[in-house]
Amino acid sequence: MDSFQDFKDKLDQEHKWPCDYMFKFVAPSAKADEVRAIFQKETLIPKLSKAGNYISFTMEKRINSSDEVVEIYLQAKKIEGLIVL
Repeated sequence: MDSFQDFKDKLDQEHKWPCDYMFKFVAPSAKADEVRAIFQKETLIPKLSKAGNYISFTMEKRINSSDEVVEIYLQAKKIEGLIVL
Protein backbone atom coordinates (compact mmCIF):
# COMPACT_ATOMS: atom_id res chain seq x y z
CA MET A 1 0.00 0.00 0.00
CA ASP A 2 3.02 2.30 0.39
CA SER A 3 3.34 2.51 -3.39
CA PHE A 4 -0.21 3.87 -3.57
CA GLN A 5 0.60 6.41 -0.85
CA ASP A 6 3.66 7.53 -2.84
CA PHE A 7 1.48 7.75 -5.96
CA LYS A 8 -1.17 9.70 -4.03
CA ASP A 9 1.47 12.14 -2.77
CA LYS A 10 2.74 12.70 -6.32
CA LEU A 11 -0.79 13.26 -7.57
CA ASP A 12 -1.34 15.87 -4.87
CA GLN A 13 1.88 17.62 -5.86
CA GLU A 14 1.02 17.66 -9.57
CA HIS A 15 -2.72 18.37 -9.53
CA LYS A 16 -5.02 20.92 -8.01
CA TRP A 17 -8.28 19.15 -7.14
CA PRO A 18 -10.85 18.99 -8.57
CA CYS A 19 -9.47 18.52 -12.08
CA ASP A 20 -9.85 16.42 -15.19
CA TYR A 21 -7.74 13.26 -15.00
CA MET A 22 -7.09 10.89 -17.89
CA PHE A 23 -7.18 7.14 -17.41
CA LYS A 24 -5.80 4.68 -19.97
CA PHE A 25 -6.16 0.93 -19.74
CA VAL A 26 -5.49 -2.05 -22.00
CA ALA A 27 -7.34 -5.26 -21.23
CA PRO A 28 -8.09 -8.59 -22.84
CA SER A 29 -11.23 -8.14 -24.95
CA ALA A 30 -13.07 -10.62 -22.73
CA LYS A 31 -12.59 -8.24 -19.78
CA ALA A 32 -14.01 -5.15 -21.52
CA ASP A 33 -17.25 -5.20 -19.51
CA GLU A 34 -15.29 -5.28 -16.24
CA VAL A 35 -13.40 -2.13 -17.27
CA ARG A 36 -16.64 -0.45 -18.32
CA ALA A 37 -18.16 -1.28 -14.92
CA ILE A 38 -15.51 0.80 -13.14
CA PHE A 39 -16.66 3.91 -14.97
CA GLN A 40 -20.39 3.01 -15.20
CA LYS A 41 -21.91 6.27 -16.49
CA GLU A 42 -18.77 7.75 -18.02
CA THR A 43 -17.98 7.78 -21.72
CA LEU A 44 -15.09 5.49 -22.54
CA ILE A 45 -13.27 5.65 -25.86
CA PRO A 46 -12.52 2.01 -26.75
CA LYS A 47 -10.13 0.83 -29.44
CA LEU A 48 -9.89 -2.82 -30.42
CA SER A 49 -6.47 -4.27 -31.30
CA LYS A 50 -5.91 -5.47 -34.87
CA ALA A 51 -6.25 -9.12 -33.88
CA GLY A 52 -9.18 -8.33 -31.58
CA ASN A 53 -7.55 -9.90 -28.54
CA TYR A 54 -7.17 -6.65 -26.58
CA ILE A 55 -9.12 -3.48 -26.15
CA SER A 56 -7.78 -0.15 -24.96
CA PHE A 57 -9.83 2.46 -23.15
CA THR A 58 -9.16 6.14 -22.71
CA MET A 59 -11.34 8.19 -20.42
CA GLU A 60 -11.08 11.67 -18.98
CA LYS A 61 -13.05 12.21 -15.80
CA ARG A 62 -13.54 15.08 -13.38
CA ILE A 63 -11.86 13.91 -10.18
CA ASN A 64 -12.20 15.51 -6.76
CA SER A 65 -9.13 14.11 -4.99
CA SER A 66 -6.14 11.81 -5.25
CA ASP A 67 -8.07 9.33 -3.10
CA GLU A 68 -10.62 9.02 -5.91
CA VAL A 69 -7.87 8.30 -8.47
CA VAL A 70 -6.33 5.65 -6.23
CA GLU A 71 -9.73 4.03 -5.65
CA ILE A 72 -10.27 3.68 -9.40
CA TYR A 73 -6.83 2.12 -9.83
CA LEU A 74 -7.49 -0.29 -6.94
CA GLN A 75 -10.70 -1.41 -8.67
CA ALA A 76 -8.85 -1.78 -11.97
CA LYS A 77 -6.10 -3.81 -10.31
CA LYS A 78 -8.64 -6.58 -9.66
CA ILE A 79 -9.16 -7.17 -13.41
CA GLU A 80 -6.96 -10.03 -14.57
CA GLY A 81 -4.69 -9.10 -17.49
CA LEU A 82 -5.37 -5.35 -17.28
CA ILE A 83 -2.50 -2.99 -18.06
CA VAL A 84 -2.50 0.60 -16.84
CA LEU A 85 -0.87 3.10 -19.17
